[in-house]
Amino acid sequence: MKMSRVVITGLGVVSPIGNTVDEFWHSLLQGKHGFTLEEWFPGQSEELNVKASVKDFSAEDYFDKKELRRTDILTQYAVYASMKALDDAGTDFKDVDPYRCGVIIGSGIGGMETTQEEMLAYHNKGNKRVSVFTIPKMIGNMAAGTVAIRTGFKGINYCTVSACASGTHAIGEAFHAIKHGYMDVAVAGGTEKCSIGFAYAGFNNMHAITKSTDVDRASIPFDAERSGFVLGDGCGIVILEEYEHAKARGAKIYAEVVGYGATCDAYHETSPDPEGQGGAKAMELAVQESGLPKEQFNYINAHGTSTPMNDKTETNAIKIAFGEHAKNIAINSTKSMTGHLLGAAGGVEAVATALQIKNETIHCTRGYKVADPECDLDYVTEGARKAKITGALSNSLGFGGHNACIAFAPVED
Repeated sequence: MKMSRVVITGLGVVSPIGNTVDEFWHSLLQGKHGFTLEEWFPGQSEELNVKASVKDFSAEDYFDKKELRRTDILTQYAVYASMKALDDAGTDFKDVDPYRCGVIIGSGIGGMETTQEEMLAYHNKGNKRVSVFTIPKMIGNMAAGTVAIRTGFKGINYCTVSACASGTHAIGEAFHAIKHGYMDVAVAGGTEKCSIGFAYAGFNNMHAITKSTDVDRASIPFDAERSGFVLGDGCGIVILEEYEHAKARGAKIYAEVVGYGATCDAYHETSPDPEGQGGAKAMELAVQESGLPKEQFNYINAHGTSTPMNDKTETNAIKIAFGEHAKNIAINSTKSMTGHLLGAAGGVEAVATALQIKNETIHCTRGYKVADPECDLDYVTEGARKAKITGALSNSLGFGGHNACIAFAPVED
């Protein structure tokens, strides 16, 4: 079977630091976070906590008022980001067989906001008051389905559900579908909207959320004073395209996707294997598929959640995967500015990785101040760094032990 090359030709994003690619990239370069101090439980508690909310989002260009009422906001995020990504790609792909154009968009939880609203209606007002649109609004696959309806793409279409690895799994699976000849084009990424009190309570009660009320010291990956992640929401979408088709139409190419690794810790429901073996293997598989020497990889977009366990475990996983070369790799965490977007994180971080490759600049890990002896690699803490990225990885590690890693490289003819 002839293997196809796969490139990224379009980007779309909804995030706490910007809802356009330009705004998002500017925030990353400036080390600007999207955190605010707000109440999670209005009327129940006066306690203020840090949020990473999407700001000034409007989907009215893509939905009329009736459609907005019938659609969960995570689907609105996905449609918005997908259409922006197609605009960025400069084509609607009408020249391609629609059965060879697909949509794979992950979500870790699905329409949690709708679930909360309709459960309240059920308990407080009775079963007759549950909306007829409840099920299509709440199910996680509806984002991928709705994007397909809007684009007319009739190929492979589904939703990856693997907690915080969902977006990265979606992009990796779409990459393989194009590489192995099942598709020519894919809209891929992740979307999530669960920055609501109910979700916060669940994460907070399991001690995953930061206790800090200082927005500048809330999400501080790899810092010795890190205390948990900041919960946020958003969407990150990439347009994956078969290289020869992209080249023939003179497409702008951000980067090439060259490898994908996926493993499971098989260890614990929420805690990573403390040795980091599963994460290391995912990176090794992605590097192996790329065909590039591991020494060519000089940048990693880390999962980097700012939880005590993840950051030291991921650091160890990088050391296992790369050995002595680990100390030569620039590592950063986009979550230091966006917070943790759960199933959307991998999509947003793939957008960030593609932009850094294209612009030959690595964004900082914002907020880092106090060194941790268990996190002793190069986390780009001094500010944005000019660098030609010769090989890059983007890591996502999810509850359930799910590990996913995508390998990228600049395009070479």
